[in-house]
Parts: sequence; C-alpha cells; structure tokens
Amino acid sequence: MNKTLKIILNLLIFALIAGFGYYMVRSTMADERALSANGAENTFVSPYKEVQRFEMAANIVNFTIYDDKMYVVLADRIAVYDLSGGHQRDFTIRANARDIAIDKATIYLLYPTQIDLYTLDGQSKGGWNACSDNSDYCAFTTARDYVFVTDASNKLIVQYDKQGHLVRFIKSPDGFVIPSYAFDILNINDTIYTSNSGRHKIESYTLDGRFITSFGVSGSGAGAFAGCCNPVYLAKTFGGHILTSEKGNPRISTYTREGKFRTILFDSEMLGGGTDAYRMRVWGEDIYIAGRRAITAYRMDATDGVCRDTRPCASTGTGKSCKGCPNNF
Repeated sequence: MNKTLKIILNLLIFALIAGFGYYMVRSTMADERALSANGAENTFVSPYKEVQRFEMAANIVNFTIYDDKMYVVLADRIAVYDLSGGHQRDFTIRANARDIAIDKATIYLLYPTQIDLYTLDGQSKGGWNACSDNSDYCAFTTARDYVFVTDASNKLIVQYDKQGHLVRFIKSPDGFVIPSYAFDILNINDTIYTSNSGRHKIESYTLDGRFITSFGVSGSGAGAFAGCCNPVYLAKTFGGHILTSEKGNPRISTYTREGKFRTILFDSEMLGGGTDAYRMRVWGEDIYIAGRRAITAYRMDATDGVCRDTRPCASTGTGKSCKGCPNNF
C-alpha cells in the first residue's frame, strides 16, 4: 500500500511539473506573439512610401522601364504603360519568356534556350538559339556590343555579341552554385555583376570575362544573405548602387558597387509578405517593385521635411532633406 501511494504521489508531482513547464512555454510564446503584433519587435521603418500602383490582368513574369515607359512581360504578351499608369499597347510574344532587356530601342526577350528581338512597337527582329542543347537560361543583361546570359544548367555566364555570335563562356573561380534559378545579372558602367546565390555572393567581371571580386556573407541579419540561395534578383540605381532582393524572408537592400552594405529599404511586411523574392527596377526617384499581379512605385518619403535615409547627400552635402538627392539610395 505504501509503495502504491508513493508511485501515485510521484506521478502527481511529475504531472504538476510538466503542467507548469507547458504553461511557461505557452505564456512565453503568447508574449512573443503579442510583442510582434504591437510592433515592439519590428522597429524597421522604410525611407520610402507608395506613390502609385499598376494592376495587371495576369501574373507578371518580368518587367523593365525604358524611355519613361514600362514594358511588362505577361504569359504570352508584353503590356506597355506610361509611368502615369496609362495603358499604351499590347503585343503578342512567344510564351515562357524569363527576362526582358531594352537596349538602343531594341527589345531583347530571354527564353530557356533562345533570345528573341523586337522593335518597341512589337515587330519581330529575329533572334538566335542557345549555343548549347542543354542550356537553361535564367537572366541576361546588355553591355556595349554584348549580351551576357546566365545559364543555370551549365552553371556559367554565356557572352554573345549582339548578332548572336558566341564570344566566350565565363565561369566563377569558386564555381556557380545555383539551387533554384536564382542567377540574376546586371551591368553597371561596363562591369558585370551576377549572383552566386548558393554561395550567398555577388561576383563582378570585366567585359572580357575576367573575374574582379566578390562580396556577401551568410546570415539572417542586415547585410547578410540567408537560406539556400540568396540574393535572387539584382537591380541598379541611377547613382550606381546595387539593390538585392531576397526570398524566404523577402527584403530589398542596397550595397555599393564595392560590396559595402548600406541599408535595408523594404522588409517583408512592406513588400506584402510571402516567401518569393520581388523583382525591382529603378527609374528616376522611384523604385518599382513587382508582386504577383501588380507593380508598385515607391519614392523617398520627405513629407515631414526630414529624410529618413540620413547618409550624406552627394549633391547637397547634408542628410537633412531628401529633396535634390533622389539617387542617394
């Protein structure tokens, strides 16, 4: 009898301890949710505010801006808008395009194994096929007389001239690691920048394919890249800085061309959440960001007369006001 009572008492004591532990864990989680809900843990304030929104009739594949007009790639057509939101025209293209670039009034459209060319009003100008049968093209950029294409299948950059002739293959000295088509590329002042997303790096190259340098570190904090493959997308500002767009916990940040982290511009909440990276372009004072079926334009918020981006303005020498310093991001 005494042995039975002892067992029962031990079980009761264990149950009480377990119940108390469960209560403490639940209370802590509730407190964390409450802090998150009232914003105590999210102190991020973007220096940008929404100024315009373009709604689309279908999912956005990609977009670019040229000569004050927006060219939006949808499933099987390109929709053209002015920057006030006015629809200009549509024209039909082959389905499954992945990227768009415009150079000297010629539209370049990238497909997994082909590049098509169009005039600005949608007339075909030909194009060329990929130089490899197993190519899987992700993104491209133009620079002088060349087109640079990222190839996820062969894990390299393919350089063509603008007539479609192969110039060279460019390989990373560390090897490109591209888990999920996160292989963007851009040109800034004749330097080619590309994401080596599996290594959480951005690499730079000369126009003749020589490796210059790389930057980027792994991590979830500001100025680092997290997850299996970040950054996903790259863009350039008129001031010559680099914008990066990440997936998983979506955010957009800015770096100098030398790789120095500057600041986070948009966090997940401001972008609309989810896990996908957001495409972006810069035109004048505005950053245009594409979601699933809409493109939103953002501009530096100076309504209170104080620029929240307090870095010195190159044109005025002060960080007190955003006015007159549109490219200081």
